[in-house]
Amino acid sequence: MEHVFKNIGIIYNPEIEKAKETAEIFSKKFNDCKVFTIDKLENNIDLAIAIGGDGSFLKVARYYSEYSIPILGVNMGRLGYLAQVKPVEIDEAINKINLNQFEIENRLMLKAINKTALNDIVVKGEHCARTATLDLYINDKLLCSYVSDGLIIATPTGSTAYSLSAGGPIVSPELECFLIIPICPHTLNTRPVIVLSSEKISIKNHENSKLNVSFDGQVDVVVENEIKIEKNEKNAPILILNQQKDKFYDILKEKLHWSISPEK
Repeated sequence: MEHVFKNIGIIYNPEIEKAKETAEIFSKKFNDCKVFTIDKLENNIDLAIAIGGDGSFLKVARYYSEYSIPILGVNMGRLGYLAQVKPVEIDEAINKINLNQFEIENRLMLKAINKTALNDIVVKGEHCARTATLDLYINDKLLCSYVSDGLIIATPTGSTAYSLSAGGPIVSPELECFLIIPICPHTLNTRPVIVLSSEKISIKNHENSKLNVSFDGQVDVVVENEIKIEKNEKNAPILILNQQKDKFYDILKEKLHWSISPEK
């Protein structure tokens, strides 16, 4: 399917060094298209180019998923699983966009209490510095009571983020599933669980106290002793440039330094 982008928005994070300069370069090469900051997002565009790191990309993706506007990330940060274009690749990226040499991947998102997440929703007890007993329900049936620092509910996109650090598996973003990973559990037989994206997930605080809930590590709320998590109705459309080392397994090898022999 051919896409023609008439209104491109260049969004930059002013807290990241050289992000503004990179945004202005992009804008000039795209015939002086709109430039605005991540704190003043506009929705009258048909392609969003987010300049920053993965954190900037996540914020932009949550906002524009509501309008089904594709997002392309330019990485000014460290790893860049989501923001995959490097500043030195600007000309190549623009050329591929103009030639329609890209794909749009629709990534699963999570939803709870009218908020969304592209990577993960993290649930902890009322006192984050202490362990909590969290009861996990799948489709209203109790699966397990976790004594842990918390639970991560992650999408396949988020499987390379906090979930990975907590010992979760790496999952292809094409799979329709969610990951449930306990954070520092107090029992050795506790393992991550993968469920279908159609499942209804509910987490209750066994002590009947409040829960601290974080969306993509950026939006934090406190709720009463239960939270219900499910698949968001809308996906996050991510623009993937062809032949640019941005396929999932190529990214894994590059970012995790797989298939590289140790130096002698």
